[in-house]
Amino acid sequence: MSKYFLTTAIDYANGAPHLGHAYEKIGADAIARYRRLRGDDVHFLIGMDEHGQKVEQTAAAQGVTPQALVDELAGVFCAMWERLGISFDQFIRTTDDAHRAGVQALILRIFEHNPDDFYEKAYEGWYCVGCESFKQDAEIVEGKCVLHPTRTLEWVEERNWFFRLSRYADFLRDRLQNQPGFLQPESRRNEMLGLIEGGLDDVSASRSRLKWGIPFPRALSSGETQTTYVWFDALPNYLTATGFPGGDWAARWPADLHVVGKDITRFHTIIWPAMLKAADLPLPERVWGHGFVLFGGERFSKSSGVRLDLDEAVDKYGADAFRYFLLREVPFDADGTFSWERFDERYNSDLANSWGNLASRVIAMVEKYRGGVVPAGASDEADRADAHDIAAYHAAMDGTRGFLLHEALGRAMACVTRGNEYVQTMQPWAIAKRDDEDGRRALDHVLASLVRQLARQAVLLAPFVPQKAQALWTQLGAPGAVLEQRFDGLASLDPTGWKVVKGEGLFPRAEKSAK
Repeated sequence: MSKYFLTTAIDYANGAPHLGHAYEKIGADAIARYRRLRGDDVHFLIGMDEHGQKVEQTAAAQGVTPQALVDELAGVFCAMWERLGISFDQFIRTTDDAHRAGVQALILRIFEHNPDDFYEKAYEGWYCVGCESFKQDAEIVEGKCVLHPTRTLEWVEERNWFFRLSRYADFLRDRLQNQPGFLQPESRRNEMLGLIEGGLDDVSASRSRLKWGIPFPRALSSGETQTTYVWFDALPNYLTATGFPGGDWAARWPADLHVVGKDITRFHTIIWPAMLKAADLPLPERVWGHGFVLFGGERFSKSSGVRLDLDEAVDKYGADAFRYFLLREVPFDADGTFSWERFDERYNSDLANSWGNLASRVIAMVEKYRGGVVPAGASDEADRADAHDIAAYHAAMDGTRGFLLHEALGRAMACVTRGNEYVQTMQPWAIAKRDDEDGRRALDHVLASLVRQLARQAVLLAPFVPQKAQALWTQLGAPGAVLEQRFDGLASLDPTGWKVVKGEGLFPRAEKSAK
């Protein structure tokens, strides 16, 4: 059994979860569930980034302490992830004592291994509280940060600890060029190579005015104790979650995959690897920078005011339908658009009319013609055709070509389409009218083939729609849980003797939205 340590970006605790958060968590959850079905020993980490100036300001505006604010928001986020079926194994918070100790240990380890990598410097520049980072001229348009155009940039002048990021330019360039799989998709890698070619500036590692955070473990030469800069606090969560620096942390580290938004790829593939290299620690194996979900051409975010009520979206057709729509409609390697109209169309065409209808018809025919017991039947052309799509499904999900979840879903749904075509071609209701031994054998063959197809579909779609996949698995009379199955057993899957149990329709047809 292979270790697979998967992480997402930890969410910033200054507002409720939005569609962008949900898209990332659902996508990473599909990967985690897929890896478990492969038989991997998965550890799926998510969490909350709870320090920084934004949290401080939001708490002050609400008249509460920062700790009270983040405690409340952590509960809100966890409730949403539970509702969406996010199967995380660990939820880390940067206010945890163990995280605090791990961050300070990492910084001290850099001092130990490369003492010149931290130095004191007086600095002044434009600071975006939304990004929690200083902005270069290219990142400022009409006096505003390009990512947070509604926020006012702050001019900051202070003396801080700085990290010598510029020293690692050659190392980072070599890794990106010689290990292209380290950062995907390729467009993100090209962006980071361009950033390196433009020259890397050293980055602030501490702040003097910020109090809500982890104390930087070394005082300035003046004796002043500062607070760790929020990115030097947040990025190490992937490492501190292993128990670093104590226990058996090296058994899990390095991470196999960081799933992050394209807007923070720089922090995860430039600053974070440089920090680890400076500390003489292994780097994560891969980083996947997904795109944005757009609404009316704009990115969902609290600061821009582009919002969609997640509870309303989930209420519409249920959590699994929402998961399916996002991962089918929005490419995991690019930007995509959410609209209520497309949600309706995808739900009815893909889920209600195609998969749900196929399941309902097949189960009804097994009940009607065979008393609910699945007959024996040899493999046929449908099984062989499905095998082709299943191979392409794996190639889109296993990292070979990246993590193209939308393509994998397309291949799984191609199997569903084939099942519907098989029903129409074979017409089991017509075969059932033949009152002879050949007719009975032919009907057994068709029904067995259709149940095999549905069972495979349940396993293939389980990473994306886990509740509905289990509902179908149960209705087919299959043993155990669908998430306990393994992909390497699909080819030999034999439903002979299963007792089908007709339940509620997987996806009741819905009327078009009036939105």
